Amino acid sequence: MSTKYVYLFADGKAEGNTTMKDLLGGKGANLAEMTNAGLPVPPGFTITTEACNSYYDEGEQFPAGMMDEVLAALAKVEAATGKQFGGGDNPMLVSVRSGAKFSMPGMMDTVLNLGLNDETRDAIAKISGNERFAWDAHRRFIQLFGKIVLNIESEKFEHIFEGYKHELGVKEDTAVGADTLAKVVADYKEVVKKETGNDFPTDAKEQLQLAIKAVFASWNGRRAKDYRRINKIDDKLGTAVNVQTMVFGNLGEDSGTGVAFTRDVATGERVIYGEYLQNAQGEDVVAGIRTPKKIAQLHEEMPEMYRQFAELAQKLETHYKDVQDLEFTIEKGKLYMLQTRNAKRTGAAAVRIAVEMVEEGVIDKKTAISRVEPAQLDQLLHPMIDPKAEIKVIGTGLPASPGAATGKVVFDPDEAEEMAKTGEKVILLRIETSPEDFHGMVAAQAILTARGGMTSHAAVVARGMGKCCVAGLGELKVDYKNQTAELNGNTIKKGDSITLNGSTGEVILGEVPLINPEVSGNFKTLMEYVNEYRKLGVRANADTPHDSEVARGFGAEGIGLCRTEHMFFEGDRIDSVRQMILSSTEYKSLEAQLANAKDADKAALEAKIARPSELYHGALAALLDLQREDFVGIFKAMNGFPVTIRTLDPPLHEFVPHDDETLQALATKLNMSFEEAKGRVDQLHEFNPMLGHRGCRLGIIYPEITKMQARAIFEAAVKVQKEGITVKPEIMIPLVGNVAELKLQADDVRAVAAEVFAKEGVTVDYLVGTMIEVPRAALTANRIAEVAEFFSFGTNDLTQMTMGLSRDDSGKFLPAYVEKKIYADDPFQVLDQEGVGQLVDIGIQKGRSTKADLKIGICGEHGGEPESVMFCHRVGMNYVSCSPYRVPIALLAAAQAAIADEGGAAIAKTTV
Repeated sequence: MSTKYVYLFADGKAEGNTTMKDLLGGKGANLAEMTNAGLPVPPGFTITTEACNSYYDEGEQFPAGMMDEVLAALAKVEAATGKQFGGGDNPMLVSVRSGAKFSMPGMMDTVLNLGLNDETRDAIAKISGNERFAWDAHRRFIQLFGKIVLNIESEKFEHIFEGYKHELGVKEDTAVGADTLAKVVADYKEVVKKETGNDFPTDAKEQLQLAIKAVFASWNGRRAKDYRRINKIDDKLGTAVNVQTMVFGNLGEDSGTGVAFTRDVATGERVIYGEYLQNAQGEDVVAGIRTPKKIAQLHEEMPEMYRQFAELAQKLETHYKDVQDLEFTIEKGKLYMLQTRNAKRTGAAAVRIAVEMVEEGVIDKKTAISRVEPAQLDQLLHPMIDPKAEIKVIGTGLPASPGAATGKVVFDPDEAEEMAKTGEKVILLRIETSPEDFHGMVAAQAILTARGGMTSHAAVVARGMGKCCVAGLGELKVDYKNQTAELNGNTIKKGDSITLNGSTGEVILGEVPLINPEVSGNFKTLMEYVNEYRKLGVRANADTPHDSEVARGFGAEGIGLCRTEHMFFEGDRIDSVRQMILSSTEYKSLEAQLANAKDADKAALEAKIARPSELYHGALAALLDLQREDFVGIFKAMNGFPVTIRTLDPPLHEFVPHDDETLQALATKLNMSFEEAKGRVDQLHEFNPMLGHRGCRLGIIYPEITKMQARAIFEAAVKVQKEGITVKPEIMIPLVGNVAELKLQADDVRAVAAEVFAKEGVTVDYLVGTMIEVPRAALTANRIAEVAEFFSFGTNDLTQMTMGLSRDDSGKFLPAYVEKKIYADDPFQVLDQEGVGQLVDIGIQKGRSTKADLKIGICGEHGGEPESVMFCHRVGMNYVSCSPYRVPIALLAAAQAAIADEGGAAIAKTTV
């Protein structure tokens, strides 16, 4: 049986339905669903994603029989409409649109008004009684077909049209009459002839075949591939092609077109939200060519049309049980629905809509949890403008995507991408954005446009990425040639700093302080839902009392990684650290000599060791006092939740100065010569320090350091516990690869604990465990579990050592590896489950073969990445730990993993 490539929707019946998104794409499946539901959908047909994939498999040739099916379906659409495609007294025009399984707004191509030629144009002019409309449709068709199908730069057409408008002294497209439009069409045909060497195709079926090929080709266009990479959409899905009868919103003041949402997708408010234009086609709304009106004005200008639209919008939201993104056209007082899809929304809107739909009884809590993508929460955790800051607002546009951002202005998307690669924060300023600007929008902190509305390309893409966007700032005059913009008497040059408030539409001169948001309201309610279902614990990586308080505020259930070395860099304490390091070399050398010396030599050695011993132990004593107070603050902030403290991990060379001026000052302070100090610093040099003298290896050679840190931990724990606060310290030994290493360090820690408890008359429950970050540790985890009371996987180093990648150097080539699909993701951002994940799983299984109840977590950067969190749930970890501001993301991902385990809804990408 041959493969069916074309599915019809016409006369109130469709061959597909909403469950067929894999085959028909989201748009095609939903057009079929609306047709079957009796909604006013212009008839048409969908060419399947299988046809697209076959097109590529067969060397960019249509699969056998596909065009025969297309022509057969076309005949049925002609019968349903009573029109003829490509000729006759009542010609039928069609749109040719892409439609993948997952929504990719603006990333692929569309051709409108297809089927126009001189004959059909004249017939349409006669039947519509509107000669201007017919010429305008022809003008639009040649320009769009020329750009999309014939690859002619749009500016070549735009320059001609703008020239005629200037000659006429008009600004609006609608002010250009039929006679002038006829000249425009003639000039456009000349452009096509000049650029391609051929006349513009006039055969409608040839136009259709070329347009279908162009839509298939757009699946592999740059912007589509970039979008799929960023949103992790499979390249093998392919796109469907929807061929649908054209209805016209540009037939006069009783016609119009619009894009609307059943709720406000920026805030989540339950109100129809969107924009429309009278006497316009759909491209005018989304392309930013004209600034549209708010949908509420439709209620005043066409009350019956608004009533019908509002009724259908509610019907569709009720049917899909989700916010819908709708496209509609009104043709001479008749409403047509062109599209419905689950709407893209901001993080704030996603949370509010999910919670309110539960309260309305539309969805249950599990569905609400699955409706919010973890990455969307990140939008709510970004900075916003400090309300106390003094600001200079120089203009206000449309608040197209909420949030705030500061950066240097750039006018070119390529330059935005290049500057962002060097670490610069940039704001992309454009007259209006187009899909070709996507890579620059990804790189930018925010987007500012002079044209376009709340549903323009810039607004939709920015909201999808969670980026701040201000659009439709009409006073903004942009000069690309000179890289400047004028705004209400202010000149903005390339490289100038501005701040955008995407929640108010304000453009602010200069950098403005930003503040972090708080968890409350609907966010808090969603987190309550999350906590009902998740099984995985979530802790935070925090090194200070302040970080600990922030983490608790976001719902962290403890600290999974407190990096003690980070405390060493605060204030003047680095001096004590450096004193300890530079005196340690001489002290340890003399200590070894003294241990093996003859009695006659001991006096001289004891005198010689006195000064370095004083410096070394004096520094340790100073650090003891400082670390004790740090831990007191952290234990109080955690108030009974566990705190996992990692003993010193980095190699010592990271703490010492390497410039001569700072080293000279340090040598003077320590009463040693510059040459002596430099010699000791040079002794610390390692060719590969990440695999060198660090972690537990330092503690074994310098046990005094481990003992000092253990004493600070236990003395702080006793002090806080005496104040009536429960303390749960967990001491974690890093870089263990052999159980003997862990035993030496654990013995030192436990000896100090016993000493402190005996002295203070108080006992504190504590654990001693290790980081599993060396591959050998994972492979011998059964032995290591004989000593360890918990494991925490340090997946940053485990990834480095397993994959042979340096975090510091691999950035030079990893992006290319991801682009070439050698790796699906950067393994330092998303856990490599196939490789590194195997070691994690082995470590868990072997560890629990020795201790069935062994507590296991993860504390690398992967602890806050949703896919990695789900992996941690599947392999049976007890908790993940991540940065404080990613705690809610980890909580949500953990709940979604648990729901998926129960057979409920997993994370779903928004479908078309």
